[in-house]
Amino acid sequence: MIYLDYAASSPLCEEALQTLMTMSRDVYANSNSLHDGGGHASHILERSREFVAESIGGRAEGLFFTSGGTESNLLAIQALAKGLPPERRHILTSVLEHHSVKLAFAGLSALGYEVDYIRPDASGRLTPQQIEPLLRPDTGLVSLQHANSETGLVQDLPGIGAFLHERGILLHTDAVQSFGKIRFSAEELGADAISISAHKVQGPKGVGAVYIRPGVPYVPVHPGSLHERGFRPGTVNVPGIAAFASAAVYTCGQLEERADRYRLLRRHLKERFREFGLSAYVVTDRLPGGEANVLPHIAGCAGLGYEGQYVMLECNRKGICISTGSACSSGQHAVPETLIALGLSEGEGHSFFRISFGPDTTTRHLDLLVRTLHELEQTK
Repeated sequence: MIYLDYAASSPLCEEALQTLMTMSRDVYANSNSLHDGGGHASHILERSREFVAESIGGRAEGLFFTSGGTESNLLAIQALAKGLPPERRHILTSVLEHHSVKLAFAGLSALGYEVDYIRPDASGRLTPQQIEPLLRPDTGLVSLQHANSETGLVQDLPGIGAFLHERGILLHTDAVQSFGKIRFSAEELGADAISISAHKVQGPKGVGAVYIRPGVPYVPVHPGSLHERGFRPGTVNVPGIAAFASAAVYTCGQLEERADRYRLLRRHLKERFREFGLSAYVVTDRLPGGEANVLPHIAGCAGLGYEGQYVMLECNRKGICISTGSACSSGQHAVPETLIALGLSEGEGHSFFRISFGPDTTTRHLDLLVRTLHELEQTK
């Protein structure tokens, strides 16, 4: 099998696997228990918190572990919104967001919060110019992705964060896709809350984290919770969290080296597209600015002339795993709103498929993919 869907999930790195096995065998006590076993588990938990917080340049007291990126987004957004003063119940997000963010905002809308949606400019960017017309005196919270899952577009959060903070507005960001792929720190990013996930950085599934800048007001979604300092209920998954910490340290330690390699793979892929005369193209190349500020490991493609689902299935038949976008939205046949917002026609949107690289991806894998796409195009 040739795996080219790392943006959806990644295999455990050896460091995380060994940590998970060791901790699952040796550290099985509840971290809230008062005996020595619980104390040992609590120590491992807090050391893991320090490692993960350090990987995003944050402070350990601001980091809360969750079951993954989706729960991180849901809990962070709702906790920040519930912490807003009564006169600030207008909240904003963008049309580009992950399904979990839209779900969180839908839930808040049902509770009486007023929600508006920001559309990007012609280059796919979310800027203060796009945000300002939607701001009101009662705007209290904005949630914007750091990088898009389908296209890899990275937003200028430091600029947006400074703009919002001047107006007393909080900023949450879904950094699940960018974490471990591009270097950032919590302070430089300018976000008041950050969501990340383990399985995108070669850690285990079922583990994630929310970072809330110390001092930012919030109200836990589940009042009275006894774990994670009241942020989230449920016995803490200490072995999984320790494996997350191992994966974060390992992956972030190789970040620049991997990013350079992924950029070379992107270039190779596009060169092979041209050599084979494929009608497929990388969608970010058609936007003003092109490759600037795009995650190096994602190549969102369109224009082959077939439905993206069909392209994915034909590749799968040849043992090549690609996707048609976010795995959390798979099975939905509508054109992703992300692509519509970027100006793709309905036909181009339906033809979209995503290739994403990982540490085991080689140029040979991409050559086999391009040959498969070429064979497919020849059958038209």
